[in-house]
Amino acid sequence: MLTRRAALMGAALVAASPYVIKTSAAAEEVMDTSDAAPVDLSSMTRRKVKLLAPPFVHAHEQVATAAPEIVEFEMKIVEKELQVDEDAWIRAMTFNGSVPGPMMVVHEGDYVELTLFNPPENMMQHNIDFHAATGALGGGSLTLVNPGEKTVLRFKATRPGVFVYHCAPGGPMIPWHVVSGMSGCIMVLPRDGLKDHLGAPVSYDRIYYIGENDFYIPRGEDGTYMRFEDAGEGYSDMLAVMNGLIPSHVVFNGKVGALTGPDALTAEQGETVLFVHSQANRDTRPHLIGGHGDLVWETGKFNNPPERDLETWFIRGGSAGAALYTFLQPGVYAYVNHNLIEAVNLGATAHVVVGGDWNNDLMEQVVAPVEYDVAYEGRTALP
Repeated sequence: MLTRRAALMGAALVAASPYVIKTSAAAEEVMDTSDAAPVDLSSMTRRKVKLLAPPFVHAHEQVATAAPEIVEFEMKIVEKELQVDEDAWIRAMTFNGSVPGPMMVVHEGDYVELTLFNPPENMMQHNIDFHAATGALGGGSLTLVNPGEKTVLRFKATRPGVFVYHCAPGGPMIPWHVVSGMSGCIMVLPRDGLKDHLGAPVSYDRIYYIGENDFYIPRGEDGTYMRFEDAGEGYSDMLAVMNGLIPSHVVFNGKVGALTGPDALTAEQGETVLFVHSQANRDTRPHLIGGHGDLVWETGKFNNPPERDLETWFIRGGSAGAALYTFLQPGVYAYVNHNLIEAVNLGATAHVVVGGDWNNDLMEQVVAPVEYDVAYEGRTALP
């Protein structure tokens, strides 16, 4: 069913901007659900939650202590220039100004109620598709907003797990908006919390959200990365790179080095950390150098038992996964995409700085590096 507003969108957008015209295909997917039977949720408790920029996650209970409730979130769509590396910028499209967008946490049976704002200074139509939701293209058919409009979407969280959300305004705009930064993650916890492979309760001391993005920044004739006045100006050049399927950058949380140096993740020896990792467009292979995945929900769905003791896990493009690890040694750990070309050369590396006391029983440097007599030592390995 098409609304009158949807039918008129194309004509309105033609007048607005030559770049926004490209999104009008989404109007074909806008639904009118006004004839559906109303649902009375007036007796339910409402709770407003303020979202945090990744890698941080808003405060939440790991085990629900009350009946299901309506959890209210607000997000503003922000179109802005984002510096990806020292010599590279992208005209990003974002949820709440961060890449990735904020992570939301609710419990199974809760209702997610999101107010989505598209400020008048933006150029583009936008919407939101929740992989955790049921029907209407994940909510995308009910949330398409022009600049200067807002919308409110409510859906019931019926499946526990971690799920991607992203912008999906229709046609070729979908991949463009996603690889320009418009993705995030929602976690739906079981009401009685996470369980290990035997069904025993497990908990975490810290949670970090790592959103991986592949960017496709074009180069000019002189070989330097191109920079544009607005997203529409760069569309055709960026599309040419996108269609080659070879990213210029593969990064965590929006840019090279976003989670290293002074912005590195932190933990203490003995703490258990839940790493939630999403990739809305492309396969990836998280790996914690020096650690493991004690419990890994590789597909991100908590109704399935976690795998144990993984060295590297696989996150399918368009999905999220979760890994639980208890840090046993202090030091600097590298959390990487174990396509090491993408980790080292393109930027998909984070650091976790862990405090504590070294345990020689787990690892000991028996002899520090010293010179040796090459004439006599080490020759047994020769033919």
